[in-house]
Amino acid sequence: MSATVRRHQIRAVGAAVERLMKPILGARGFGAASVITQWEQIVGPVLARATAPERIAYPQGERGNGTLHLKVSSASLALELQHLEPQMIERINSHFGYRAVARLRILQGPVKRPEAPKAKPRPALAPEKRAALERKVGRVTDPDLQEALRRLGEAIARD
Repeated sequence: MSATVRRHQIRAVGAAVERLMKPILGARGFGAASVITQWEQIVGPVLARATAPERIAYPQGERGNGTLHLKVSSASLALELQHLEPQMIERINSHFGYRAVARLRILQGPVKRPEAPKAKPRPALAPEKRAALERKVGRVTDPDLQEALRRLGEAIARD
């Protein structure tokens, strides 16, 4: 019995992103989109807001010991990153799982960040649910704990 190929399966968009982005990112030296998409997890939120990986240049015929071209938003941060270079390289290479990057080349310029999606306004809590919540948290004597429980209860009731 021959195996049939299923072509019209429903798949998550995230599963296709890596395959679709590989040709674009491969031309810039990124073997995996995760370096760009997970930049904040690699370097931390503070550095991620002010830096962006541009490309990795590898020596001829190699896929290791590359130079990461890193765009930095300010000259003062560029100076600080020169001192942090060994730690950053270690974090980047631990993400790759091998010595992909041997040095950083810091380029100063504007760093574009995608805008965070705006939070949808939450609907108001129905009066009967609010009254029930107030009865439950009204028994708590600590005002800070009571306020925290009130916020938690409102969030749960809305969802």
